Amino acid sequence: MTANPLQIQLSWDDPATGNHRQPVLNVPVALGREFGQMPAEANGKPVSRMVLNSLEISRFHVLIDWENGSFWVTDQGSRNGIQVNGRRQTRMALARGDILTLGPYQITISFVGRSSTILPNPPNPPGAERSQSPPNPPPNSSATILPAQPSPAPPNFPPPSFQEQAVEVQDLHATGFAVDEVDYAAVGGGVGSFIWVDFLRVFGVEAARIAALGVETKPYSRYKQLCLNSQIPLHERLRSNSDSCPDNLWGFPSYGWREAWRDLRRGRGKAALGYLWQVFGEPTLVQTYTPRAENVFDSIDREQKRIGWERIFRYGSVRAIRKTTDGRYAIAYSRTTSAGRDRAFLVARFVHLATGYPAIKFLPDLQAYREKTKDFQSVVNAYEPHDSLYKQLEQDGGTVLIRGRGIVASRVIQRIVEARSRNPKIRIVHLMRSPKPQGQKFGRARRSVNNHFEFQPFNWPKACWGGDLRVQLEGANPQQRQNLIADWGGTTTADRSDWRLMVDRGLEEGWYRFEFGQVERVERESDGIITYIENREYKGTLRLEADFIIDATGLDADVTASPLLDDLVTHYALPLNSAGRLSTNEAFELVEMRTNRGRMYTAGAIAFGGSYAPVDSFLGLQYSALRSADDLAACRAPHLKKLNPFTSLGQWLKWVANREPQSAISH
Repeated sequence: MTANPLQIQLSWDDPATGNHRQPVLNVPVALGREFGQMPAEANGKPVSRMVLNSLEISRFHVLIDWENGSFWVTDQGSRNGIQVNGRRQTRMALARGDILTLGPYQITISFVGRSSTILPNPPNPPGAERSQSPPNPPPNSSATILPAQPSPAPPNFPPPSFQEQAVEVQDLHATGFAVDEVDYAAVGGGVGSFIWVDFLRVFGVEAARIAALGVETKPYSRYKQLCLNSQIPLHERLRSNSDSCPDNLWGFPSYGWREAWRDLRRGRGKAALGYLWQVFGEPTLVQTYTPRAENVFDSIDREQKRIGWERIFRYGSVRAIRKTTDGRYAIAYSRTTSAGRDRAFLVARFVHLATGYPAIKFLPDLQAYREKTKDFQSVVNAYEPHDSLYKQLEQDGGTVLIRGRGIVASRVIQRIVEARSRNPKIRIVHLMRSPKPQGQKFGRARRSVNNHFEFQPFNWPKACWGGDLRVQLEGANPQQRQNLIADWGGTTTADRSDWRLMVDRGLEEGWYRFEFGQVERVERESDGIITYIENREYKGTLRLEADFIIDATGLDADVTASPLLDDLVTHYALPLNSAGRLSTNEAFELVEMRTNRGRMYTAGAIAFGGSYAPVDSFLGLQYSALRSADDLAACRAPHLKKLNPFTSLGQWLKWVANREPQSAISH
C-alpha cells in the first residue's frame, strides 16, 4: 500500500445532458449503477464509488486499482462487459488517454498523484487507440449568454421588498412604478410561452386575462435566429415530427398533410404523394418526414393573429419573481414605452416559465482562446451569427476544424460542402472526443453508427413522446428515471442519405478527416489556429492546423446560467432534479412555489430530467402545456374549463375556419 494515495481522473460527457464531467478520485475506484452494491473497501483500501446512471451498467460494473506499478481495470462480471479503446476486455492495464466504454458512457482516463503531477504511462496495450488527457478549463468560461437576454437591472430595481419571501402588493404600488394585474402570466415570450397561451385561449380564457412577457414580438424569433445561425435556412427542414404542430394542439392536419395539399394544388402530385408515403413508412421504409422551417413559422404567424397574441404580448425583460402575501406572484420587469425605458410590475395568480436555453455552450478551451486573442471571427459557435466565415471560405478556401457530432455539426458540414462546390480548396478536420464504435443500446434495440455518427430520426426515440417509453418514464422513481434518460439520450443526428454520401465522399477524396481526443490548448500561431491534442498513436502532442474553428457542441440549459432562474432557485431554495434542472411534478408544476391561491408551471429545457424526456421539442412543449392546462382546470382556475369531445371539436372547427377561440366555451 502506498503512503500517498494515487488518483485517477475520469472524463466523460453525460449521455443524457451532454454536460462534461471530470472527477478526480482516489484509487481504487468502483463504477456501477448502485452505490450500495459497490464495495466500501478493496485490498484494505477505501474505495471511491462512482454511480453511472444507465440500465446498461451493472450494479457493480468495474474496479480500477493500482497493481504492480500500473493501473488495472477489471470487469466484475458485468452483464454488458467493458471495452478499452473499442475492444472488449475483462482485465487490462490502463494507459493515460485510454477510453473506457461502459454502456453509453465513454470515459477518458488520466492519472494524477496527490500533487497532481502526471504519472508515466504503463506500456501501451496492443491495439490501443489515440486519445489524450482532459483539459483544465478556465473558471466560469463554459457558456456565453444568448442574445436577447435581459440587460443588467437598473439601480434599486427590483426594490428592497423583493428580498422578502412574500411581498405586499400595496408596497409595489408605493414604489410609483406601474402595477398591472392579470390571471395568467407567461414569462419568456418564446415558443413555449406561445403554446401555453394558445392552450389557455382554446380552454376558454379571454385574451385580456393573459399577459406574455418577452423581448421579441414574434414568439419564434430567437428559435428562428438559432436555426439560421446553425445553417438551417427557411427552405430547409427542421428536425421535428409531422404532427408536432405548435399552432395546432390537435396535430391534424399535420405538416405532412398540409405540405402534400399545398403541392397537390400546384399540380405536383408526385411530390405530394411522396410526403404522405414518408409519413406512412418512416423510418423503416423511407427517410423520416420533417417540416420546412418556413412552413412552421408561417403557421405560427396565422395562429398568433387568431388568438390575439398582439393583445397578450408585452415587451418585458423579467428581473425577478416573488410570491405575494395574498397568494399570487409579483413579476418585476423592465419595459420600453413611448417615454423610453421604464420599470413595472405584473401581478398574476398563475405563472408559466418557459425561458428556453439561457446560454450558448462554448467549449472552455475555445472560450479561453477568444478571451486571450479577442478573435471572434475565426473561432465561432455554430449558434452565433457566422455567415461571413462561409463567405471567406468560398473566396479564399482554407481548413475548418469542427467540434461536436450532433445534428448541428451535420448541418455545418453540409454548409461547408456547399461552399466547397464553389472553392475546392476547402478542407474539414472533424475533432471528436473519442471514437464511436457502436450506438447506445436499450433492451434489444441499438442505434446505428456510421463514421462515428450515431443516427436517430429525432433527439429521442419516438416512443418517448406518446408511446410506451413515455409511460415507463412517468411511472419510474427518480433513480430509474436517471437510468432511462441516460440510456435513451445521447448525441445523435438524423440519418439523411444525402448527408452520409457527402461524408463518405469527403473521406474517400481526402478533404474530410477525423481526429480523436481531448484538447490541451488552442493557440494563435503564424501558420494559423493550432489545436494541441495529446496523441498516443504518435507518442506525443499532435498539432491540428486550421483557419477556422466551429464549436457545434450545442446549447446550455443550466438554470444557473439564467439570472432570473438562478435568483428564483436561490431565493426559495427550490430543489433541482438529477439533471440540474427545475424539479416539477407530472403537471410540470413547481410545487414549492405553490400558494393558497396560485400555481407556477414551467416547460422546455429548464424542466428536463423529470417525468418527460423530450421537453424541448414542439410536441414536448405541447404536452407540458396540456398537462398544466388540465391541472388548472382541475383546481378550478378562473375562466378556464377542460375540453370535452364536443367542445374540442368545436374549437378545432374554429381553428380550421381561422376564427378566434374566445366564445367557444361558456363560463
